[in-house]
Amino acid sequence: MSAPLTAEQKVIHFLNRTSFGPSREDIQRVKRSGIRAYLDEQLDPERIQDELAEEKIAGLKTMRLNSRELFELYPPPKVAKERAAAMMGGEMNAPRLIILELQLARLLRAVYSQRQLYELMVDFWNNHFNIFAAKGADRWLTTSYDRDTIRPFALGKFHSLLLETAKSPAMLFYLDNWLSVSPNGPIGRLPAVVQRRGLNENYAREIMELHTLGVDGGYTQQDVREVARCLTGWTLVRPRGDAEFRFEPRLHDNGAKTVLGNHLAAGGGMEDGLKVIDILSHHPATARFIATKLARRFVSDQPSAALVNRAADAFRQSDGDIRAVIRSIVDAPEFFAPEVYLGKVKKPLEYVASALRLTNADAKVTHQLLRYIGRMGEPLFLAQPPTGYPDIGASWVSPDMLLTRMNFASDLVNNRLEGARIQPNLSSDSETLVQLIAPDSLSSTTRAALAQVEEKDRLALLLAAPEFQRR
Repeated sequence: MSAPLTAEQKVIHFLNRTSFGPSREDIQRVKRSGIRAYLDEQLDPERIQDELAEEKIAGLKTMRLNSRELFELYPPPKVAKERAAAMMGGEMNAPRLIILELQLARLLRAVYSQRQLYELMVDFWNNHFNIFAAKGADRWLTTSYDRDTIRPFALGKFHSLLLETAKSPAMLFYLDNWLSVSPNGPIGRLPAVVQRRGLNENYAREIMELHTLGVDGGYTQQDVREVARCLTGWTLVRPRGDAEFRFEPRLHDNGAKTVLGNHLAAGGGMEDGLKVIDILSHHPATARFIATKLARRFVSDQPSAALVNRAADAFRQSDGDIRAVIRSIVDAPEFFAPEVYLGKVKKPLEYVASALRLTNADAKVTHQLLRYIGRMGEPLFLAQPPTGYPDIGASWVSPDMLLTRMNFASDLVNNRLEGARIQPNLSSDSETLVQLIAPDSLSSTTRAALAQVEEKDRLALLLAAPEFQRR
């Protein structure tokens, strides 16, 4: 049995799991206040001043615009070319810029925000309720999805988050629910865009398999069809422009339905979909599924049944309060168990952000950092499948991915990254950096490798070492 974590290890471990990596300032803050007081502060992000992060993203114009403004200023390539020709020249604005600024904002907030746990949960829910930002109208809808759908509810009640994602124009478009109509509807009177489309089960399947119950959550194909019927008429208007959710009665299947054993009488209208959201968000399988994913994020790739049970109990007893579930996980004995220390492989965003935070790098708006994250396998907002990016170590340890991480570490330390600069004397005290990465727990192999290189090369080696690849 391994020895319990030391006080220093507990601080580093806690910050590794509840932030995008320890910074010197955060380590001192946790030591002063204690872990639980610091956690309580992080779970109340509205009370944390965050001027530096907001200052860093202030130059990203698209982050302040609504979907209509984005479509008008950054139109599809064909429209952009026509406008440029009419103006006899001038710069053409491509929708790609919108995604680039979304990616930059995510990275800059991960590095500089004082609301680290909040930003971590925003990233978690963006993967849980994943959309593909490069699909059609989602090029213009994802900015609002992140800002107006995910961020306000990232530490709130799960029911609210589920409902907002179900009504989000970005999700409606991504999983095609805006095209789903009653097969018995009056086709001749339907809007042209949905005529002859019929029932679409994409979103109904994913809301149960990926968003709530889980693949083993006890639903059947008949439940998928019934949920799809309940959500007919949940559509959007002006998808390429000022897109907004609308319930359209003409598209809705108003017949009686049965969802997971719950009977819904005929004539329910939009209430059918609201009842589905309520049924799913309060289902015992949902409590277990969300608890498992959060336990995996904060503790282990294979969380114990006891930990999942406690987190699921916290979910049910708090009516799906995300803060309560996180508290239950951090308070659990499994959280500081020696066997989970440095036991999670950092995803690419976590790795890059933690390196920038550890080195106190001066990171500006730069595409080179984003390209590195993409080459490591996690181009932000661009996961095509609805599963999002995985939170399992085996997904991030291929030879190519690890080589890219090593190259990133070398480029960062040697100030070869455009927009990211570190102090030239940072490598002068490698032992101090070791204590910030893995206090009292650097492997003999890593120590032997450090002893064989010059002082100036030790920081790059530390950032490429297995101990820093993990959290």
